[in-house]
Amino acid sequence: MHYTALPSHRTYEIIPNENICFPIGTILAVNQLYDILDLSTVFGKHKKSGIDINNLVMALVSYKLTDNFSISKAHDWINRSEVLDIFSLPVFCERTLYRVLETLGNNRETIISDIQDRIFARYDFEHTNMNMDWTSIILHGDKSPLGMYGYSRDHRPDKKQITIGVAELADPINVPIGITVEKGNLQDQKHFKKTYYQVNNRMEQGSLVVFDKGAHSKGNIDLIREDEMHYLTARKLNKSDDKKIAVFWECSPELIDPENGIYGLKTVKPSSVNYMYFSEKLQKEQRDSKIRKVMRLLEEAKVIQESINKNKKLPKKFRINNILVDVTYSLQTKLMELDEQEAIKLLEEKIITGREGFFCLRSSQNLTLKEALLTYRKKDSIEKIINSLKNEIEIKPLRVWTEASIYGAVIIGFIAQLFISLMRYEFNELRHKSTKFIKNSLLNLTVTVDFTADRLKKYIYANFDDMNTLILRQKGVKS
Repeated sequence: MHYTALPSHRTYEIIPNENICFPIGTILAVNQLYDILDLSTVFGKHKKSGIDINNLVMALVSYKLTDNFSISKAHDWINRSEVLDIFSLPVFCERTLYRVLETLGNNRETIISDIQDRIFARYDFEHTNMNMDWTSIILHGDKSPLGMYGYSRDHRPDKKQITIGVAELADPINVPIGITVEKGNLQDQKHFKKTYYQVNNRMEQGSLVVFDKGAHSKGNIDLIREDEMHYLTARKLNKSDDKKIAVFWECSPELIDPENGIYGLKTVKPSSVNYMYFSEKLQKEQRDSKIRKVMRLLEEAKVIQESINKNKKLPKKFRINNILVDVTYSLQTKLMELDEQEAIKLLEEKIITGREGFFCLRSSQNLTLKEALLTYRKKDSIEKIINSLKNEIEIKPLRVWTEASIYGAVIIGFIAQLFISLMRYEFNELRHKSTKFIKNSLLNLTVTVDFTADRLKKYIYANFDDMNTLILRQKGVKS
């Protein structure tokens, strides 16, 4: 028997060189859309001397879609020689970026209006119906008067925050065209006016404005109707609705959505139309949630009763813990006179109201029950934009302090989100792709700067995929 010796594994010698490799897809996409929208004319007039503000804004937006940590980190990222070359920038100090944010913030209304001009000049949108929504963003630092404690959508009531309002052109466009910033304790009903006034002159007469019940008020509805626009909103259930709920099934409601068991009744009034719905799925979710609350309250009552029986101090979570507040507790739970089943029944009577599964929409348009529900459901597109702004574009938490720089940082995030949304609008293939996937595809595209023997630079692009090739094909980048 004969054996053939296999060649031994070779050890490859790695020779260091001066070649540089870094992500380029995001930078190319930002430059492309910046040119398409002619944004240089938007920002150029706000800074005439020194470093070109447009190059700095493009670099900040590119960073927002790349690493996105802080202004300090952005300064380090941009001040790499290869990035400075791409944006035709000289080496600059960190304070330069803060001055840019302050310039944007001080001119925010003009900038947003000019961006809207460029958007509508570029695109012939099929409608100007508008979705509007509001959220809060955690603010780091306490120097800005905008920072206030308020209802935190980020579940951080211990942190100061600001509130932002976003307006987007409704489905199938889904492009944000407005963003407003207010104090962290301002309610949506009051914030509505600023967001609405930022976009109302962009809407054609008869356009539909869709917003949720947090911003619903007679005053806000009157604003829309005075402009000869229409509205569709949710509204909170009240005592008069309880009477309708009591006879809902006797009125033979229409089956709207068999899959989720949604039924509806429409009531036409002289100036508005009410759409009352019942959802079997929603009823189950709400009842399950309330049953969990019942059991939680029962367990808390048991703990309190046990403390009373044993003459112990209440557990910390039931006490007021403030050295400036002197409290004398005198407690007696109903568990002394009720067994567990009776206690559960009492809690259910107080917590379960009979409204479970019911919700109501209101509109100035006489839509069918199905049309009203479908149109309102499509409002979730602006909720996705807000989620994208906060968690994928990552404008939170804000790490700047002056009022103007906060506005400026939000504008940079808004432009980044606008660019992503325009990519989705322009390419059907991206319509249902998340911001995360689009960002990752652009980040995958890299360029290697190869220094030849005579010190010339050769740029080698790599890691093309279907998505980044589609986005950048107008730029002339070939795979």
